[in-house]
Amino acid sequence: MSATATQGLENWDEVRTAWQVARLGTVSAAAEVLGVHHATVIRHIDALERRIGTRLFQRHAKGYTPTEAGRDLLAVADRAADQFAQLAARLRDIGSELSGDLVVTTIAGIAEDIVPSLARFRAAHPRVRIRLLTDARLYRLEYGEAHVAIRAGARPEAPDNVVLPLAAMPTGLWAARAYAEAHGLPGDEGDLGRHRFVGFEGEVERAPHQRWLAASVPPEAVVFRASDPAAVLAAVRAGVGLGFVADPVAARCDDLVQAMPSRPDWAAPLWLVTHVDLHRTPKVQALVQLLRDAGAAWARG
Repeated sequence: MSATATQGLENWDEVRTAWQVARLGTVSAAAEVLGVHHATVIRHIDALERRIGTRLFQRHAKGYTPTEAGRDLLAVADRAADQFAQLAARLRDIGSELSGDLVVTTIAGIAEDIVPSLARFRAAHPRVRIRLLTDARLYRLEYGEAHVAIRAGARPEAPDNVVLPLAAMPTGLWAARAYAEAHGLPGDEGDLGRHRFVGFEGEVERAPHQRWLAASVPPEAVVFRASDPAAVLAAVRAGVGLGFVADPVAARCDDLVQAMPSRPDWAAPLWLVTHVDLHRTPKVQALVQLLRDAGAAWARG
């Protein structure tokens, strides 16, 4: 085809229509494959031939036969279709391959519990590079800042996220061994008034155990507050007062003793959050399943 003729090939819908007619030989067959009315096929062919100034087909009672120009178009389009098929296959392979970066964000208090699961994931999928983010910032999944988020508290409600329950993290009221030796431990809820407490500041105040604390002790009894769970744990271990700590975290601290038995209504709900665009990718699905298995183990203590 001449340069002038090729300038009329910008409309890919028309080119695709002409390719299907040349490949199949009839307007009706092309219309069925393309999912359009046969009049649309005829209109595309006529418009394309007008624009390039060349006949692509000879019309006859049994169908459309490509002219020399039509055969050229068919040959080029066949090669292009094959290349696009190869590209699609490569893209599918990339999408299904468990490799590349996998960014996970979690609350700081359970980061240490997450790491063994991530280590198992890495062992099973050595081409994956894991980044674990534990600062207080709420990473935005819709902007690709993280693939998987573990969040605590009320169920996240962002419309484009897929939210799955992970676990109800068992949480208890704990004290430093030195605090218990100096001040004793509460025998029951009626004995709470003579103790000091470490509490949370900010969003975590809405956690079930913090609501219980606010309803059970006067505000002045909470003598230390922090927004970072690690700081709350440090204050409890330093003997500042009684404080809520996730049971798996407290179990790793030899200097802590349980001040009151854990209650189901103190458990902190944890959620696995992914963005809808990435949720079904094999890499994210594999990690989500592994974390949900780990969450079931946490819930069993």
